[in-house]
Amino acid sequence: MKQELKKYPKMSLASVVYGNDDPTTAYQVTQGLLQQYPNLKGIISPTTVGIAAAAGVLDSAKYRGKVALTGLGTPDEMKKYVSDGTVKQFELWNPADLGYLAAYAAVELASGKITGTSGQAFTAGKLGSYTVGADNTVLLGPPYVFSSSNIGQFNF
Repeated sequence: MKQELKKYPKMSLASVVYGNDDPTTAYQVTQGLLQQYPNLKGIISPTTVGIAAAAGVLDSAKYRGKVALTGLGTPDEMKKYVSDGTVKQFELWNPADLGYLAAYAAVELASGKITGTSGQAFTAGKLGSYTVGADNTVLLGPPYVFSSSNIGQFNF
């Protein structure tokens, strides 16, 4: 995230904190950030536990619309916060697409059409073409962005 932040010269990093994937800890850490940095403009949480806990803290007139929150989250946990405006958007990999890609990759591998060697390409139906990367990996691509316009379509 620090590398990515370099692309935004008008943004500065206030602090890096950890909620340790524990809702109570993440909630308390968010409260601490807001106390320590009263002019904080945004929080990026790279965990589903952390973003839900932070949204719970920000879900008040005092912070809603004043402190932006984004990161990785699940639609069911975040629907309330998106619908009331606490969170504008967040991301996560679409599990249906991830499973779809994994199935295609498995069939290609099991049938011998690919061996998993870096650079080999295959087509994954409606998702298009993919190339095997380093360490036998196939990456779905950018995460899916959830917002008020689409969050109701997901139940997980």
